[in-house]
Amino acid sequence: PMGWNSWNTFRCDVNAELIKNTADAIVQLGLRDLGYRYVNIDDCWQTSERDAQGHVVPDPSKFPQGMKDVADYVHKKGLFLGIYTDAGNRTCAGYPGSWGHEQLDAQDYASWGIDFVKEDWCYMETCVVEEGCPVPVPHETAYDAYRKMGEA
Repeated sequence: PMGWNSWNTFRCDVNAELIKNTADAIVQLGLRDLGYRYVNIDDCWQTSERDAQGHVVPDPSKFPQGMKDVADYVHKKGLFLGIYTDAGNRTCAGYPGSWGHEQLDAQDYASWGIDFVKEDWCYMETCVVEEGCPVPVPHETAYDAYRKMGEA
């Protein structure tokens, strides 16, 4: 299956309306019938910090009804919704990454109806010891970090 990703065109200018309009366009243009199945939200969809319980939070100014609303919409179009995270303590754009929160993030993504997770490798070289990251992170750790999210 193929899909669409927000990053190359929109970078951090991503929001619920854009994702819903993209899902509509994929269907209207006949791309779903040609094998396009995924609508993937890349970096910058979340707030700059986790909440008090450690959850990553969709930015309410970009996703006012939350991520489940967007997932439900995309699913009704016969498509899957993907989301972005990072194995480090920050995403490439500086938002909260999944380091040390893999299980919690995976549970949140599942509860929102997310079908696919893109996990990047930014901030792993500068991950700070105080946040539980070894510095510098050896490349062998990549397998372990991606395995954690995959198993979560």
